[in-house]
Amino acid sequence: MRLERSWADAERADWLRSEPPLHGVARLRARLQRAAHATHRHDTYTVALTDAGVQEFDYRGTVHRSLPGQVVLLHPDEPHNGRAGTAEGFAYRTLYIEPALLFDAVRALDPHARALPFAPHPVVDDRALAATLRAAFDGPIEPLRAQELALAVARVLCAVTRPARLAKAQRSADAALQRAREHLAAHCCRSVHADELEALTGLSRFELCVQFKRRYGTTPHRYLLMRRLDAVRAQLRRGARLSDVAIDTGFADQAHMSRAFKAACGWTPRQFVALHAAR
Repeated sequence: MRLERSWADAERADWLRSEPPLHGVARLRARLQRAAHATHRHDTYTVALTDAGVQEFDYRGTVHRSLPGQVVLLHPDEPHNGRAGTAEGFAYRTLYIEPALLFDAVRALDPHARALPFAPHPVVDDRALAATLRAAFDGPIEPLRAQELALAVARVLCAVTRPARLAKAQRSADAALQRAREHLAAHCCRSVHADELEALTGLSRFELCVQFKRRYGTTPHRYLLMRRLDAVRAQLRRGARLSDVAIDTGFADQAHMSRAFKAACGWTPRQFVALHAAR
């Protein structure tokens, strides 16, 4: 009886397992009962399948609930939180897909798409997409598999919303925006100045900001911050000390890093480490 009870307690324990981005896709699985995500926002598309229980969250001024088999689709940079909708807790699995990868998939389906599609209803019933999400956690993320996952999500987004059309004059900016994105990722642990990006892209700082957000779903500054937090997560997974991580990744101090981490992930760095250790 004691052994059976210990297994039941383990099933109810809060835990999460996350992976760093690979080929434009990051994966996370979790089971939560007592723990909850504080309000936060990602710079990626969030595509989450509820495996068990009721997943409840606030999004764009409304409380939403996702039941087992339903899929949650959240647009980049939209604040949201997450919690168990019942006392039994809930389990879920999530793909975080880079907007650039998803936008390429959307444009393959609709060559005239101008901006990232926005799902008007964040909870959808789509058996094919749910099956894709279940299979997405079996084995490693390889380049072709990442493209296949992005295309599956793009098909649903294009079905539930009509993407904005692309003005021909803006096509030429794609290469410049890609250069800016790569530069920000490569130098995420230091301060990047606007004149650097202007010289690199040939776009004014305000034109760059507007087009960057349209293309990638977030601003250049926030994109840099999120890549810096990717570096933080990588070091936390390796067991580095919080104070050392803050210095290594370019934050002013540990408190500054912790505030930015919680605003982006919904957890403090210490909670993130503890939940990983629980798993």
